[in-house]
Amino acid sequence: MGVSPGASAAASFVRVGGVAHHVDVAGGGPVCVLSAGLGLAWCEWDPVVALLARSRTVVRFDRPGLGLSAPARGAPTLVGEAERIRLVLDAVGLGGEAVTVVGHSLAGFHAEAFARLFPRRTAGLVLVDSSVEEAARVVPGRGVRVRAARAGGAVLGAVGVPRAVGPAARGLVGRGAPLARELRALYGSGRVWRAALLEYATYGDVAHELAVLRGGRGLPGGAPVRVLAAAPARADRWARRQRALATTLHADFRLLAPAGHLLMRDCPHEVAEATLAAR
Repeated sequence: MGVSPGASAAASFVRVGGVAHHVDVAGGGPVCVLSAGLGLAWCEWDPVVALLARSRTVVRFDRPGLGLSAPARGAPTLVGEAERIRLVLDAVGLGGEAVTVVGHSLAGFHAEAFARLFPRRTAGLVLVDSSVEEAARVVPGRGVRVRAARAGGAVLGAVGVPRAVGPAARGLVGRGAPLARELRALYGSGRVWRAALLEYATYGDVAHELAVLRGGRGLPGGAPVRVLAAAPARADRWARRQRALATTLHADFRLLAPAGHLLMRDCPHEVAEATLAAR
């Protein structure tokens, strides 16, 4: 990946690896960077940003194809996504800062990888109902899966499936709250569906990469870690897995209820508090 020269913190888009990435920078003070889960957009963090921007510089961005960013040129990898966080920060003029990196769901993998690969640039790590894969292994057929995801996304987009069911699918994740018009447009986009399918198709690969990167070791650099988990009804197994993740990372752990998977919308004050404390 490379970053185009001349990008500034005032820009709405920066080029990383030749791809236009949508970036939003708000507030002032120590830096935190927020990354949402599989298929999700920057605006899912709105309630948290409103709280953090009072005392933090808050950076959030859309991965390729998601939100307002241009489509991906390649399929996701763990190292590539950790590098993406670093290069986005560089592109908005914050390359010299140690940051608190906050990852939700799938982006929890990316955030942890950033902390492991760039410990000197990590002031803290917050995992927000992060994905967890205790027995990640090599998944065969990556090339076939990537091609199938791209072809499937093109077919679904051509017949209008994203527009028909995308907003409803996002609404299910959000505990049934009605979607704003902006979100309905985003999650009804064929471009976003194609990117989400690519993330889904390579999920197992990214999980295995993280297991290899961990190698049974704690985080380098001693940055504080916080793990927040949702506690929906009858989710004891999920809570146990999240608690085990916190133990693995020597992290503070908090179970939040009532809450769904989108903790940044259901419990924004708690997510903001954990972010402020993690440095």
